Amino acid sequence: MPELERLATRHAPALLRFERVNRAYFARFVSDRGDDYFDEFADRLADLLTEQDAGRCHFHVLVDEDGTVLGRFNLVDVADGSAELGYRVAERATGRGLAREGVRRVCALARDEYGLRRLVASAALANPASLAVLRRTGFVPVEEVLIAGQPCLRHVLDLTAHS
Repeated sequence: MPELERLATRHAPALLRFERVNRAYFARFVSDRGDDYFDEFADRLADLLTEQDAGRCHFHVLVDEDGTVLGRFNLVDVADGSAELGYRVAERATGRGLAREGVRRVCALARDEYGLRRLVASAALANPASLAVLRRTGFVPVEEVLIAGQPCLRHVLDLTAHS
């Protein structure tokens, strides 16, 4: 089973490859990051790691035995015991339960390591697989929202009710 690792500088080459290879696939569900994201990747990664060191975010990568990044699982906007969960899994890794397992693992870290009590996550209505992952990991839908012009369903998970 792939390992969920806290994002570090050593992941940079594999993470950039993951984002490039899956760019068109991810753009089917969320807004494309644009060329600048890739051109400025090293600086952006350094900024993310600074945010992580400050405790404002917690970034994780799901890494295969050969070092390939198969997914990202991020907790952002950490404040007052809550955070926003975002995740993406490589197209070639879909259908294997990796998104569900990654979400379960990051939720456990959120509760046990980061002391969080509540997570919020949104999934595009056009992405039934992601909606299913949230439902199967205990998230409860609370409202429809527009994110970057796309209709999404916002979910909440009470980490104090899950062990």
